[in-house]
Amino acid sequence: MTRAFSDDLRSRVLAASQDGMSARAAAARFGIGISTAIAWIASARAGRLSPAKQGRRGGSRLDAQEDFIVGMIEEAKDITLNEMVLRLREERAVSIGRSALDVWLRRHGWTFKKRPPMHWSRSVPSS
Repeated sequence: MTRAFSDDLRSRVLAASQDGMSARAAAARFGIGISTAIAWIASARAGRLSPAKQGRRGGSRLDAQEDFIVGMIEEAKDITLNEMVLRLREERAVSIGRSALDVWLRRHGWTFKKRPPMHWSRSVPSS
């Protein structure tokens, strides 16, 4: 993944633009892409001199529902992801996919086995 351009470079491109240099000439002079220079100048004209925050937002919609989700698991240890998604939608009006719920649960330390532990060579649980 590439790094973002420095704020110093951005300010030099904007200063050159304010001094009358075209966006294409500023891009060539400072070694950046033409579309980058055009976007920086357009955002400066709109009043945004600093870059927008990069990366994904933190947190999840499910963080606010943590107590409800843990309560569902404690209430019925064998609850499925589909049942949890359905209850979240019906009781809390939270619409989320099964895989997103699975990722959230794993991130919070909840993992589930499909079958009881057994020796690899057996097809029935060992005692």
